[in-house]
Amino acid sequence: MEKKSLYLLDAYALIFRAYYAFIRNPRVNSKGLNTSAMFGFTNALAEILNNRKPTHIAVAFDVSGPTFRNDDYPEYKANREETPDDIKLSIPYIKKIIKGYNIPILEKEGFEADDVIGTIAKKAEKEGYEVFMVTPDKDFGQLVTEHIKILKPGRQGNKHEILGVKEVCEKFKVERPDQVIDMLGLWGDSVDNIPGVPGVGEKTAQKLLAQYDNIDGVIEHADELKGKMKEKVKDNAEQARLSKKLATIICDVPV
Repeated sequence: MEKKSLYLLDAYALIFRAYYAFIRNPRVNSKGLNTSAMFGFTNALAEILNNRKPTHIAVAFDVSGPTFRNDDYPEYKANREETPDDIKLSIPYIKKIIKGYNIPILEKEGFEADDVIGTIAKKAEKEGYEVFMVTPDKDFGQLVTEHIKILKPGRQGNKHEILGVKEVCEKFKVERPDQVIDMLGLWGDSVDNIPGVPGVGEKTAQKLLAQYDNIDGVIEHADELKGKMKEKVKDNAEQARLSKKLATIICDVPV
């Protein structure tokens, strides 16, 4: 029997990537409409359908408006630049294209596409699917298991990459994929405006997690740390825990 495979596409991550891939040479139609995002997204979708031949597929969108993360931390994603108008104009067309392929669109008020993808991925894994989360976003590393992988689309003619447990652990230099959340909690994430612990970069975060396993472990053993690092961890313990919470993809969204 054919193995069931589910591909979950992170819509906005792929749309932004497509739009900026053509930024120097935008695709514009006869009516003056910039079609770069539509063209690039449809190419990525067609490549998956033709080359990967999924048995199941869906596309997840973020819903505009605040999410539960903004309730916890109003500055979450506050540093994001306004979405270019050309992308805003493209969204209804892209949704029409997806519907034209007869592919379901998933979105949930108050949650991000990441949470919707995480929820469906974990549910599908229990039902015996091989799941591929199609996204260039590193945060999804936390969800990777033997049966849930990241498919990172190729750029400029390069082949796509598939990241399983081994690849995620090598990329972040951690022992388990779930430590990616602790990594982001300590190191922060400038893209999403997650603060982390001031002065802790990628290398320091890797070292601390290798010693103490997770953020709670690092905070509990703060007295063992040398010099300024001891103060930084103690002074920012709550901020580190909040950052971990903000970086955690929710896997029980009511979808």
